Amino acid sequence: MKMYTNKDIWNVSYPILLGLLAQNIINVTDTAFLGRVGEVELGASAMGGLLYICVFTVAFGFSTGSQIMIARRNGEGRFKDIGGIMMQGCMFLWVMAAVLFGLCQWAMGDIVRVLISSDAIYDATCDFLHWRVYGFFFTFINVMFRALYIGITHTKILTWNAIVMAVVNVALDYAMIFGHWGFPEMGLKGAAIASVIAETASFLFCLGYTLIRIDLKKYGLNHLPYFNPSLLSRILGISCFTMIQYFISMATWFVFFMAVERLGQRELAVANIIRSIYVVLLIPVQALSTSANSLVSNLIGSGGIDNVMKLMNRIAGFSFLIAIGCVCVMAIFPEAFLAIYTNDGALISESVPSVYMIGVAILVASLSNIYFNGISGTGNTRAALFLETGTLVVYAIYIFVIGMWMKAPVYVCFSTEVLYYGLMFLLSVIYLKKAKWQNKKI
Repeated sequence: MKMYTNKDIWNVSYPILLGLLAQNIINVTDTAFLGRVGEVELGASAMGGLLYICVFTVAFGFSTGSQIMIARRNGEGRFKDIGGIMMQGCMFLWVMAAVLFGLCQWAMGDIVRVLISSDAIYDATCDFLHWRVYGFFFTFINVMFRALYIGITHTKILTWNAIVMAVVNVALDYAMIFGHWGFPEMGLKGAAIASVIAETASFLFCLGYTLIRIDLKKYGLNHLPYFNPSLLSRILGISCFTMIQYFISMATWFVFFMAVERLGQRELAVANIIRSIYVVLLIPVQALSTSANSLVSNLIGSGGIDNVMKLMNRIAGFSFLIAIGCVCVMAIFPEAFLAIYTNDGALISESVPSVYMIGVAILVASLSNIYFNGISGTGNTRAALFLETGTLVVYAIYIFVIGMWMKAPVYVCFSTEVLYYGLMFLLSVIYLKKAKWQNKKI
């Protein structure tokens, strides 16, 4: 039986943190560059990007369930079983990518028309998505590599992979959006194509690293993949709940942007900038949450179930301290953060109140995400789905009332994040204290 030390937690978490940081440079770069092209392009990238992520989260949810299984097998010492999980996941997600790509090309225009009221933003969003969805074929497989390396706690590769993706994306964004280095000036379309090429580079890097540096025989990766319906069924038994959970979560976040889009193009531009800052400052929380998920599953697999709550409490403490530091810096220098995305003084001024609101949300999220991801790490993904669904129902009703009905300012709309994480924290703690989660078999 093993109890993870502070050093163990840090060694698993910091490569994930650096990887997420590098990966989110893509989001920051797209927003910063397009913010200098125009408000329509900025709004369209927000709406198109969210629609893309809504579809992508289905694949990410599957990979999270796979990661939980891989981590449990790693903790049990059943290393050869890991390869089968990885291969079944890759085959399943590639077929899913093909199906969802076809559906998006066929129906995306009609879906976007229902969700977006502005004709200018509608046209730009459709143009963006036409190219962006080609990324499904690469990013769906990338999440399985992520699941593998986090599950076996070999996370340093994630940093290098994200750096490769970020460098490619930043360079091509600069070239394709503005028309440098012999490329035509493509604006929003250039941002979409650059992101797809960056995801392709990420896939090739992960594949090459795995073939060259990983002990393929140890992890059962040294044979050709074959379809194993029984194993796939077991993976889906865990993953189906995380797939639904992540999709509902992102779909509800899209409801937020639908409400803001109806307030006007300026309000949508403010929301997109704030969302980008919010996502970046949540990176340490997300890294520690991912570590909590994997380490909890590994700990249970190695027989350390009695130490699960101690582990989560320790990770939550780290998360909260880091969040306080990030929020303090942001609160003292809000204009400096906002100036990264726009040189419009009025837009910066209108965004400051929302900066303070997301600061409160980040503090609550720093605790909520750890305990919630710990629940998934125990293998109780069905319970995690029910907890998040209940929370998101309240979230959706709240944003409908204050955003679509009351048409409250953007910073008031962002109070939904405080409500969401506060309720999630309360329900997660109650579940961990009261429910019988200790003997879940996966």
